[in-house]
Amino acid sequence: MLTLPEYPWDAMTPYRELAAAHPGGTVDLSIGTPVDPTPQVIQDALAAASDAPGYPTTHGRPQLREAVADWFARRRGVPNLDPEAVLPTIGSKELVAWLPTLLGLGAGDIVLRPRIAYPTYDMGAVIAGAEPVATDDPFSLDESVLARVKLIWLNSPGNPTGKVDDAAYMARVVELARRIGAVVASDECYAELPWEGEDVPSILDPRVASDSHQGLLAVYSVSKQSNLAGYRAAFAAGCPELIKGLVNTRKHAGMIMPAPVQEALRVALSDDDHVRSQRELYRRRRALLKPALEAAGFTVEHSVAGLYLWCTDGSVTEDGRGDTWAQVQRMAERGIVVGPGVFYGEAGEGYVRVALTASDERIAAAAERLAV
Repeated sequence: MLTLPEYPWDAMTPYRELAAAHPGGTVDLSIGTPVDPTPQVIQDALAAASDAPGYPTTHGRPQLREAVADWFARRRGVPNLDPEAVLPTIGSKELVAWLPTLLGLGAGDIVLRPRIAYPTYDMGAVIAGAEPVATDDPFSLDESVLARVKLIWLNSPGNPTGKVDDAAYMARVVELARRIGAVVASDECYAELPWEGEDVPSILDPRVASDSHQGLLAVYSVSKQSNLAGYRAAFAAGCPELIKGLVNTRKHAGMIMPAPVQEALRVALSDDDHVRSQRELYRRRRALLKPALEAAGFTVEHSVAGLYLWCTDGSVTEDGRGDTWAQVQRMAERGIVVGPGVFYGEAGEGYVRVALTASDERIAAAAERLAV
């Protein structure tokens, strides 16, 4: 049996209990699950497609794949995506976790990921029997290491930091990956939520990929921009050869997005109005929460896009290291639950991640508590 570490969020139980004891109740700004209603246009699409007695297709309905290609052209600056090079996935986390295995990686292979990153990148490598390596500078790695690199994860806008990679950096990563024969998978799930500047390049952007998507995969989810986390609606797109292989493997494994969810996803990607409205909700919440954190002594770093504020109050342990858990404790005493930075790698020590995914009333309550 494969043995994995305990799920990290289980360590938050005592802090959740402490926060729940606050007279005003808990303000949960930790995991970042959407709380606003699923847009009615998407609910209606799901209901209209609910009569689905037959098996759905693993590759996705042509209309869905065309909607993804249209969305890339309209919203992501990618004018030449082949609808055949699109694959619906059951949320993005399952693809992140299984991609190294689906690509055939194993012992001796290396998966690169950012130093501060979503922990599932590491877990995906471990599940496949490969080795995860954290780096923000793959260009400095020794050639003997690069020879073993088979998959490079990018994450922009980043979770948890909200950092955005520019097109020039991403293009250098693509050039390196093509030289060493590695796949680049870019997790871009927060791309529709920029706060400071509007340029959030996709790995498939011609400025990055040049005139070919060879060896490249963009991974995307509409969970946050459309309040669809409960639908598990996401997709991968890019290299036709990679998508073809993934489709075939997923057919054998029965990894298929349900037909009603495929239709809901198609409608979600075809309607920009609800995304614009949701983005403005988060913008207002961010405008209230960020200065409240700063007034309470936190320094917010990066956080120029996405649904989180990556911050620290400078707390240190007796040996001088950043102290994430002291900050989690102090926030819980105010009835606020936040994400520990250490969940995102050793480089996250001393930081906490504060989500914008709470109601207006709860965000206001957090701001009031931070002022005390």
